[in-house]
Amino acid sequence: MIITLSIVAAILSIGYGAYLSTKIVNLPAGEGKMVGIAKAIQEGAGAYLNRQYKTICLIGAVVFVLLAAAFKNFDIALGFAVGAILSAVAGYVGMNISVRANVRTAEAARRGIKEALAVAVKGGSVTGLLVVGLSLLGVAGLYAATKNLNYLIGLGFGGSLISVFARLGGGIFTKAADVGADLVGKVEKGIPEDDPRNPAVIADNVGDNVGDCAGMAADLFETYAVTAVAAMLLGSLTFSGAQNAVLFPLAIGAASVVASIIATFFIRLGKDNQIMRALYKGLLAAEILAAVSFYFITKWLFGDLANFLNFYFCALIGLGVTAAMVMITEYYTSTKYKPVRHIAKASETGHGTNVIAGLAVGMKSTVAPVIIIAAAIWGAYALGGLYGIAVAAMSMLSLTGIIVTIDAYGPITDNAGGIAEMAGLPKEVRDVTDPLDAVGNTTKAVTKGYAIGSAGLAALVLFSSYTQELAKS
Repeated sequence: MIITLSIVAAILSIGYGAYLSTKIVNLPAGEGKMVGIAKAIQEGAGAYLNRQYKTICLIGAVVFVLLAAAFKNFDIALGFAVGAILSAVAGYVGMNISVRANVRTAEAARRGIKEALAVAVKGGSVTGLLVVGLSLLGVAGLYAATKNLNYLIGLGFGGSLISVFARLGGGIFTKAADVGADLVGKVEKGIPEDDPRNPAVIADNVGDNVGDCAGMAADLFETYAVTAVAAMLLGSLTFSGAQNAVLFPLAIGAASVVASIIATFFIRLGKDNQIMRALYKGLLAAEILAAVSFYFITKWLFGDLANFLNFYFCALIGLGVTAAMVMITEYYTSTKYKPVRHIAKASETGHGTNVIAGLAVGMKSTVAPVIIIAAAIWGAYALGGLYGIAVAAMSMLSLTGIIVTIDAYGPITDNAGGIAEMAGLPKEVRDVTDPLDAVGNTTKAVTKGYAIGSAGLAALVLFSSYTQELAKS
C-alpha cells in the first residue's frame, strides 16, 4: 500500500508539472527582439546540454557494461541506467521550460509584478515537481519491481553520475560566462550588465539555466534518491524483518510531494508586495503540511514497532534544519540585511576592501550552518540512533520539490531582466523585473545552502548504511 501510494504521489507530481508546462507554453511570449533574444538563449542552453549529455551517455554506457559484468546480472546495472535517465530527464525538461518561461515572465511584467511572479513561480514549479516526482518514482518503482534494496544502490549511482557532470559542468559554465560578461561589459566598456552591445550576455543567461536549473535539479535528484535508499537500508538493518521501517522514507517522501504541490498555491504577493515573503509563504505551507502528515504516518507505521514519537521528532528535526538553513542563508545574501550592506559599503573604497569584506562575511556565514547540522545529528541520534539521523535527512530532503521551485525561479527572473534590457522594453518593465531578479539571487543562494546541508546529513547516512551492512556481512 505504501509503495502504491508513493508511486501515485510521484505520478501526481510529474503530471502536475506537465500541466504547468502546457500552461506556460501557451502564455504570450512577446514580440520582436524579445522573441529573438529568447530564441538565442534557448539555442545556447540546448546546445550545451545536448553536448554534455552525449558525453555522459558514452561514459554511462561503459559504466553500465562494467556493472553488469562485475555483478553478473543486469539488476544493479538496470538501476544505474534508470537513475541516470530519470535525473537527466528532470534537468533537461525543467531547463527547457525555464528558457521559455523567462520571456513570458518579461512579457507578463508589462502587466505588473504579481503577474510576472506568477509566471516565474509556475516555471520553477515544473523543475521542482519533476525532480521530486521522478526521484520518488524511481526509488519506489524499482523497489516494487525488484523487492531488493541492493538493486536500488545502482539507481543512486546513476543519479550521481549525472549530478557530477551537470552540477560541476553547469556551475563552471555559469560562473565563467557571468564573470566573462562582467569583465568585458562593466569593467572594460563601462556598459550595463545586460546591455545588448555585449555579446557575452547571451552566454551569461544560458549559464543561469544550465547551472542553477539543470545542474541543481541533478544535484538534488541524486541526494534525494541516495538518501532514500540509504534510509531504507538502515531501516532493514535496524529493524530486522520490519517492512514498515523500510518503507517509512517512501511514506514521508510521498506526503511531502503532495504538500509541495499544495504549497505552490500559497505563493502569492501580499499588499506589501514583498516577493521573498510570498515565496516563503509556500515554503512555510509545505513545512506545516509535512509536519502534520508526518505525525499520522509515523504513528501508523511505528505504533507497534517502537516509540513513534522519537522518530516523529527526528522528522521534525529535518524540517527544522531546512528552515534554519534557509533563514541563515537569506541573512547572509539578502540585500535587506547587514552582511550584504557591509560588503557594498566596503566596495566604495576599492577592490581590496571589497575582497576582504566578502571573504570575512563568507567565512563567518559557515559557522551557524555547521552548528545547526551538528546539533541535528546529535539530536536525531539521541532519539533514534543511526536510523533517526536517516529519518531526519529524508525529512529534510522530502521538501526538495518546493525548494527547487524557489531555486529555479531565480534563473527565470534573471533571464527576464536580461531580455527586458536587451529588447529595450520600457523602464516600467525593468522596474518589475529588477526586484524579481534581486530576490532570485537570494533564492539561488538559499537552495545552495539547503543542498549542502542536506548533503552533509546524507553523507553520514550513506557511511552509516555502508558500515552497518559491512558489519552484518
